[in-house]
Amino acid sequence: MFEHHTKPLLPRKEYYRRIVRNVGLGAVVVVISLGLGMVGYHVFEKLPWIDAFLNAAMILSGMGPVATLQTDAGKIFAGGYALFSGIALISIVGIIFAPVVHRFLHRFHLEDQELDK
Repeated sequence: MFEHHTKPLLPRKEYYRRIVRNVGLGAVVVVISLGLGMVGYHVFEKLPWIDAFLNAAMILSGMGPVATLQTDAGKIFAGGYALFSGIALISIVGIIFAPVVHRFLHRFHLEDQELDK
């Protein structure tokens, strides 16, 4: 997916295209994760869609639930969704920032090679 460390840096235009692609992929993961949470809160807690959205968004962002959970199934879902959301948040940040970190490390490696010459 990324160029090998022996290859030159991507031109800026292609680099920006890579960033846009990764931000888009991160957004898709956010939408899917948010959708899963909304469906779970709607099914297990019988929350209206707007309240399900609010709860799912708050948990996905790491803030915590808003509505008081009433059912055992809803509480189990919320616990599982919270664990999933923690991993999803780390993954989304990794997806979005991967091109930036790669370019930084690639440039650092190229500069290091020039010093060795």
